[in-house]
Amino acid sequence: MLEVNEIFGPTIQGEGKYVGNPSIFIRFGKCNFRCEGFAVEYETPSGVKKCSCDSFYAVDPAFKDQWHKMNKNEIINQVKKLEPSYKVDIVITGGEPLLYWKDEEFQEILKYYISNGYKVTIETNGSLNIDFTKEYQKELIFSMSVKLSNSLEPLKKRVNEETLKKIITNTKESYLKFVISKEFITKAKEEIELISSIIPNCDIYLMPMGDSAYEINKHSESVINMAINSGYKYCDRLHIRVWDNKRGV
Repeated sequence: MLEVNEIFGPTIQGEGKYVGNPSIFIRFGKCNFRCEGFAVEYETPSGVKKCSCDSFYAVDPAFKDQWHKMNKNEIINQVKKLEPSYKVDIVITGGEPLLYWKDEEFQEILKYYISNGYKVTIETNGSLNIDFTKEYQKELIFSMSVKLSNSLEPLKKRVNEETLKKIITNTKESYLKFVISKEFITKAKEEIELISSIIPNCDIYLMPMGDSAYEINKHSESVINMAINSGYKYCDRLHIRVWDNKRGV
C-alpha cells in the first residue's frame, strides 16, 4: 500500500517548466529531508511547533494519521473522478515521491499514465538512488528541486551526482529548479554553479522563497535579477501567489 497525503485538481501547475498547465496532483507522504532552513512555521496535531518547508503536512510523520493507505487502483480511480473532459498533466509530488520508486504499485501508476499518453512530472529533491530499468520511465519528467544550503540539509545528503546524471541521461525534459531568498543570492549562485557543472545541459529555473504572496513579492525582484545576470530562467510560484499555502488548489 502507498501512503498518499492528498489527491487534488484539476488546478494549474504553479511552478517549473510547465507552469500554468492544467494538472491533477498526487501527493505522497514521507520525505527524507526536513528543510528546517526554509522556516515555514507550523504546529503538529499534538501541538508541537516546528519549522520545515511549505509541504510540512506531507513531510512530517506527525501528520501520518492524515495520510491515506491506497493501492494503485484506488489512486487511479480517485484521479478519474477529478479529471475534466480534457486530458490534464499528472504531477507526482510529496514529500519525496521517489521514496516509493522501488514499489511495484508506484511503478504501475507511472506506467499507466505514460502508456495512456499523459504528461507525468515527478517533483523530487533528486537525492535518492534510482535506476531506469523500463522504457516508460524514460518518458517521465523529473522536476528536480535540489536543495541548497539554505535548507540546512548537509551537502552529501542534498546532492547526489549519480542520480542527477542518470535522470538527465535517461530523460528528455527534466530540469532543475531552486527556491531562493534575496538574502541568499550570492551563496545560491555559487552552489547552483556547482550543481549545474554536474549536469551542464540542464535547464535551470529560479524561484522566490515564501509560503505567502507577501513573501513571494519580497524576494521575487532579487531572484529575477539573479536569473537575468546568470542566464537562468525565472519562474514564479503562481499557486502561492494566488492561494498562499492553501492546500488542495
